[in-house]
Amino acid sequence: MAGPVSAGTEGGYDTVLLDIDAADRVATITLNRPERLNAFDRRMCEELAGIWQALRTDDRVHAVVLRAAGERAFSAGLDIKSSYGQPDSIWHHEDPGELLSPKWQKMWKPVVCAVQGICTAGAFYFVNESDVVLCAEGATFFDSHVSAGLVSALEPIGLMRRVGLGETLRIALLGNDERVGAATALRIGLVSEVVPAEQLWARAHEIAATIAAKPPSATQGTVKAIWESLDKPYRAALDQGLIYTRLGNPLGTAELAARGGPAPTEPRIR
Repeated sequence: MAGPVSAGTEGGYDTVLLDIDAADRVATITLNRPERLNAFDRRMCEELAGIWQALRTDDRVHAVVLRAAGERAFSAGLDIKSSYGQPDSIWHHEDPGELLSPKWQKMWKPVVCAVQGICTAGAFYFVNESDVVLCAEGATFFDSHVSAGLVSALEPIGLMRRVGLGETLRIALLGNDERVGAATALRIGLVSEVVPAEQLWARAHEIAATIAAKPPSATQGTVKAIWESLDKPYRAALDQGLIYTRLGNPLGTAELAARGGPAPTEPRIR
């Protein structure tokens, strides 16, 4: 897989890589624990939460690519061989997804997720919270919880919003005994595009750069409005959406006018 040309790697991270392409206004986050199948531990969760918080106010960045190092796995979920460090009181246990999620961190810049290899269990946190998901032809998705004697109760909540109740139950209940391949993932709406593995990173960057070229007030307002609508009744969601158009449209059109209007593009047929 070939990655995008970067303006430089941001330092100080142990479990991830962060690159910011200032020319395309795209940040690329790479899960970087391939020796552990990019499983997340407490350190990765905290680093990702910090990155989401930083990117939300970084004016160099208008869109984000989330990808993973290595060929075997996008992520195997929670690293069961490392202690996540939950409090002794079960009533104060944390959901790791809150730290991993751009939406929990109120980061409304569009996220493009590129999946290769295995994507299982807690890895669905990444897929569920992304705005555009694509995968390599050899990618496989499954939920290993019940096969390990664990209740699958958190990741399916976000998964249902993508693929519906029936597909979510099938994935959750069959555990390790059924893998959702790339073609099926495309059919059920888990991903929106399948590409050869060697094109995955470049295609993810292309999509993110195309989004990033649009007025950020428009794209970020769109992400915020759509995701927040999922938690509201239909009429309340429409009322809030109307408020967001009144707030965001003058900002987005002003950003577009400051550039001299929309740049000519050739639409791509998907």
